[in-house]
Amino acid sequence: MKRKTKVLLVMVIFMTVWVFQAAAEEKPASNMQFVVEKLLADKRLLVAENMELTEAEADGFWPLFEHYQHELFLLRARTLRLIDDYASAYNTGMTEDKARALLDEMMAIESLGLTLRQVSLPDFRSVLPDIKVVRYYQIENKINAALMYKLASDIPLIKTTNQ
Repeated sequence: MKRKTKVLLVMVIFMTVWVFQAAAEEKPASNMQFVVEKLLADKRLLVAENMELTEAEADGFWPLFEHYQHELFLLRARTLRLIDDYASAYNTGMTEDKARALLDEMMAIESLGLTLRQVSLPDFRSVLPDIKVVRYYQIENKINAALMYKLASDIPLIKTTNQ
């Protein structure tokens, strides 16, 4: 991966994490909108630099990308609410019922993420050769893995009754 691309990937990941943190601190909507737009522009640039699309492929791909990012943003917002709920319960004392609800929500979000990827696949395949579809999914997976790693390192493990 080119150095410029690596730097851009790191920026996208940290901007995404910053969006999560800023939203948790309830930043004004106008600031959040600006950050989200910047994040999407940076991600679009990262994808563009790595996809090597022809003009015809780009014409079909970018509208699908925008729709996919919108759906992904909705999942990220739901994840943010889950993290916020977890933090609240973590600080005030986790109950069995709350732990069950949080786990169920986490599983639902993960399932919806898989469904989004599966449902979007035929659309991407209709405008790109499979090699480029795989490449796009790899880019999305790398960004997601880095984001999940960052969140996992920042979110403490749940306390058990023995702690």
